[in-house]
Amino acid sequence: MTTELARKFQDPNRGVYFIGTTPPKNTINDDEQLNQIGQKLLDRLGQIEVDGLIVYDIQDESSRISKPRPFPYMETHNPLDWSKRLQTLAIKPVITYKSVSSRSTEEFNQWLDSAWDEYGIRDIVLVGAPSSDGQIVLPLAKAYETLANSQHDFNLGGVTIAERHAAKGNEHTRLINKTVAGCDFFVSQAVYNPQATVDMLSQYARTCRDNGEEPKRVILTFTPCGSIKTLEFMEWLGISVPDATKHRILDAELPLDESIKICRSALEQIIEVALPLGIPLGLNIESLTNRKEEIDASINLYKLLKATLDLKLAEQNLA
Repeated sequence: MTTELARKFQDPNRGVYFIGTTPPKNTINDDEQLNQIGQKLLDRLGQIEVDGLIVYDIQDESSRISKPRPFPYMETHNPLDWSKRLQTLAIKPVITYKSVSSRSTEEFNQWLDSAWDEYGIRDIVLVGAPSSDGQIVLPLAKAYETLANSQHDFNLGGVTIAERHAAKGNEHTRLINKTVAGCDFFVSQAVYNPQATVDMLSQYARTCRDNGEEPKRVILTFTPCGSIKTLEFMEWLGISVPDATKHRILDAELPLDESIKICRSALEQIIEVALPLGIPLGLNIESLTNRKEEIDASINLYKLLKATLDLKLAEQNLA
């Protein structure tokens, strides 16, 4: 089965555009209240055109880093339920993230059945353990294998982290291996170090060319940053922010506006390399906090980056 998003992903001449969101905290269980929260999100999106939404599966990642978490970890509502709710309210496709490392193979199979049959989920991204420390019940490779042996034909995506490429130089190999395992698209971690992303994508495209394969679509994630607290959280999450970029944001009269300019510049640098190499691109814009200013800024960032990518694609298609 080819989903609506899978069909869009297969057209290299167009961009695909998403807003990333986190389910509400799990203390909210009232159905009407959950619908109100979902509708409030969709009302914000009323002024923009999106291909779909991305719902994250938030985990406590404290095993990954010794520093304390800048914002407290709170368990969230079931991502499957939140995805179904948004899909119903928005009448738009939703990509649902699933963290697999703490589940047994049997539990993961049950999740796959439930996602498909009960919640109508068709587009998913599987996420491995935040670090190699701690107990990993189900490695990501085994989860891919389990999915391949299941009866469900999900449109499967993977995560890509340019910071890993900057450190180890092998993220492009991970993309190739994940493609072999069944991934048809990738979603990046938030970009604030465009050079790391450019290096990774360049290496990925060259490897695909050497293998006689077409690169898969890469959906680039961007987020606004308006405070030192948000910046600390980004770094805690493993997002690479060069020192000059940090100072530029924090020293600016309007830090949020400055971060939007930085994100546009980063996207332009990536576009200049990725499009000539035949890598289909997409965008995913998120707000990492629930601060109203940053949520509003994420909508402005979405408009600007979508217009930037659309223009470059139009120019390329005319050439």
